[in-house]
Amino acid sequence: MKKILGIGNALVDIMIPIDNDSILEELGLPKGSMQLVNKLRSGQVLERVRAYEKSQSAGGSAANTIHGLGMLGAKSGFIGVVGEDEIGGHFVRDMVNAGVDLHMVHSKNETGRVVALVTPDFERTFATHLGASAEFSMEFVNSFRYADYDYILIEGFLVQDHKLVSTVAEKAKSAGLITAIDLCSYNVVEANRDFLNEIITKYIDIVFANEEEAKALTGLEPRMALNEIASKVKIAVVKIGSKGSMIRSGEATWDIGVINVQPVDTTGAGDLYASGFLYGLSAGKSLKTCGEYGSILSGNVIEFIGSKMDKERWSMIKAEVV
Repeated sequence: MKKILGIGNALVDIMIPIDNDSILEELGLPKGSMQLVNKLRSGQVLERVRAYEKSQSAGGSAANTIHGLGMLGAKSGFIGVVGEDEIGGHFVRDMVNAGVDLHMVHSKNETGRVVALVTPDFERTFATHLGASAEFSMEFVNSFRYADYDYILIEGFLVQDHKLVSTVAEKAKSAGLITAIDLCSYNVVEANRDFLNEIITKYIDIVFANEEEAKALTGLEPRMALNEIASKVKIAVVKIGSKGSMIRSGEATWDIGVINVQPVDTTGAGDLYASGFLYGLSAGKSLKTCGEYGSILSGNVIEFIGSKMDKERWSMIKAEVV
């Protein structure tokens, strides 16, 4: 099986189900968006929702995907930055326990955190304090041995650092890796549309996007957006929520359905879809099967609060994903 590397923000997710949308309006957080906030603002958000139940787990989009790959038994690695603090240690232990090879930089600053507010319709709104996770060293990125891997997944949130993403994509591509990017949050895509289109055309082989992100990138509705993205890359994937996903490669398109589940929280659904898809791809499966694997993982994770599942559920999934 091929080896898959991820690079992204090493964060700790603080999941908080809330009972109404007015809290988001009060906090000035557009529903369904990812907003970058400083430490003070993150603390203010946490204070406003302190009466609600909370759960905590290692997070970050690419980290979630790589963690899922590790749980499936894939050979995977992750590049990120954490602080020398308790939650940074939690992040590291969580990834190591999943069998992920870590290539971490440790910072004197605190580990980043994401406050994820989940409304009754399962929509998630993120207030993200990047903390140490944003402190990527260009020296480290330039000297990394990309050739030790076969695939690389670049987290879409990183595109706000144009130099970092361009360098990683160029070096990975030069080393012969298949390059993938998972777009993250429509507002991030909108703010970086020109840059994204440039690097996708130059370096990227696989694009994952949900329908809002695909529209932000192309200005088109899902089916047409899929076709537009596929004209620039080898494989385009557009996820359309409860309707499943669409995959296009060359002139061929596959519509993938969803599995029957009882949703609790959609956090991690897109990240775990990418886990299943890349697992199938690295094992030489057809693109249709890759999409079905993605659907299995994304369907299962939304029955849990947060982006992590228990060992019993992973055992069930591994019996299906063969």
